[in-house]
Amino acid sequence: MSSTTVADSTSLPSASPAKPPTKQEALKAGSGHLHDPLAAELGNALPSFTDPAVQILKFHGSYQQDDRDNRRKGAEKDWQMMLRLRNPGGRIPTSLYLALDSLADRLGNGTLRITTRQAFQMHGVLKTDLKEVIGGIVRALGSTLSACGDINRNVMAPAAPFERDGYPEARLLADQIADLLAPQAAEGSYLDLWVDGDLSYRIKPKGPARKARKLQESGAVFSGDKAEPLYGSTYLPRKFKVAVTVPGDNSVDLLTQDIGLVLFSDPSGRPLGCNVYVGGGMGRTHNKEETFARTADPLGYVAAAHVLELVQAIVALQRDHGDREQRRHARMKYLIHDRGVDWFRTELGRYFPHPIKGLRREPTAVLTDYLGWHRQSPGLWFVGLPVLCGRLQGDLKTGLRRLIETYQLEVRLTPNQDLLLCNIGSAQRTSVREALAALGLSSPEAPPALARHALACPALPLCGLAVTEAERVLPDVLGRLDALLERLEISKPLLVRMTGCPNGCARPYMAEIGLVGSAVDTYQLWLGGSHGLTRLARPYLEKMPLEKLEATLEPLLTAWRDEGGVRSRFGDFIDRLGDERVGQLLSPP
Repeated sequence: MSSTTVADSTSLPSASPAKPPTKQEALKAGSGHLHDPLAAELGNALPSFTDPAVQILKFHGSYQQDDRDNRRKGAEKDWQMMLRLRNPGGRIPTSLYLALDSLADRLGNGTLRITTRQAFQMHGVLKTDLKEVIGGIVRALGSTLSACGDINRNVMAPAAPFERDGYPEARLLADQIADLLAPQAAEGSYLDLWVDGDLSYRIKPKGPARKARKLQESGAVFSGDKAEPLYGSTYLPRKFKVAVTVPGDNSVDLLTQDIGLVLFSDPSGRPLGCNVYVGGGMGRTHNKEETFARTADPLGYVAAAHVLELVQAIVALQRDHGDREQRRHARMKYLIHDRGVDWFRTELGRYFPHPIKGLRREPTAVLTDYLGWHRQSPGLWFVGLPVLCGRLQGDLKTGLRRLIETYQLEVRLTPNQDLLLCNIGSAQRTSVREALAALGLSSPEAPPALARHALACPALPLCGLAVTEAERVLPDVLGRLDALLERLEISKPLLVRMTGCPNGCARPYMAEIGLVGSAVDTYQLWLGGSHGLTRLARPYLEKMPLEKLEATLEPLLTAWRDEGGVRSRFGDFIDRLGDERVGQLLSPP
């Protein structure tokens, strides 16, 4: 992996403890570990929560939204809740999938959506039904705790259920990190609100995670709050993201994470240690140069026995030094950008007593997707299904439920918004193939080239931050690009990602072509990311009307065809051309 930072930024002062807390920090501190005022508002008859309750609700895995297509002047907004799950590595057991499918039909908008962090989102839940839905998820042994909010989010890992090459160990490490970084007092609030305080559903760390968690109660890692020893009563300054992978598999977009771990194992599968990367993040704000997308810096290599301790030490460092005055500047990427990775490594010594060595050599990173049929283990198979934009609805959703229920299949979700059906017995393969063909998935290993790795965020109509479309227009955008490539006689693939705003939920800043909403039907154009997701793209146009997509890109694509070489990737070609030449091609005389 390599690291690159895009755009100069203005260093902002870190928070001073002498200053009064911001509104957001005071709200967290006074919430009783994320209990109030949410608890008081759950039982009232209003169709929506107040803003303070909304801010606390996020930690419980839900955002309040309204359907912007239904907005009418002078009328009440069409309020509804979005729910997001906590499921490390994208694993969804059979019973949980069936419960989610039923809840979405009965109390949601009838769809499930795979996110780019390997979790399901459910849309269209009314406030009055929220307790029943979250309670139903918990009772099906799922969780939405800390899927949103200023806390560690869903931990990513390669979704493929391979039993070789370190994959089982990477999945186990992701599970351990998720348990290790789960809040403790806030979990009590969560269970109190959604399942009437039934503590049998508590997260129970085992083995190394349980041992490491005890270390949260002492030393610099201790927050000073015995009830919430790692996070304290104000939790983190902003969201925090962790991903684990194996050498060469970059399905998890490793360098976009606050912590990225590459786990090395010996031939027998015994974990040896991790290369550690810190300070990645995609979110930014238009016209705010102090905000920017950033790839993670290499921190070093840490022995396997100390990885969990290192992860919680990094979280504690960010807890103590992250900016709590300016939320736009609160992610760990800004702390590392402002103070440098050398300062970060030195300061980490206060929290982490073990050696951090130089990085181990890694193979070339590859964006892996696992589509099509693969041997899972002797006698078992899995099949990867492409799901453009991750939206399960209609006949596809109905057919998948029938398959999963009939054969008791486990589901795994990928960071590419695709879905894996796992634990398929050899005797079941033919029947599963036939059922998939009936759903239009006769060749899941060969989706359209542009659609294969394309991502889009939900954007309109439900996301309150969206300034324009993404998910709803991506199929048309890909169709137009495909027609352009065919006309230019270009058969090589492109990595395209699209978002309705600059927050970057679909990680457009890593794409070869990134479209970032800047106004209605208008997008920033980012170019030059690498297909292996190791280099940031750069912004070349601030406002490109979507109607001018083909006219804008054709000169660049023509140059790639004529000058790039047979094996060149578009992003690498753009990077080699340089800003001046790219600018000339984007603005022909």
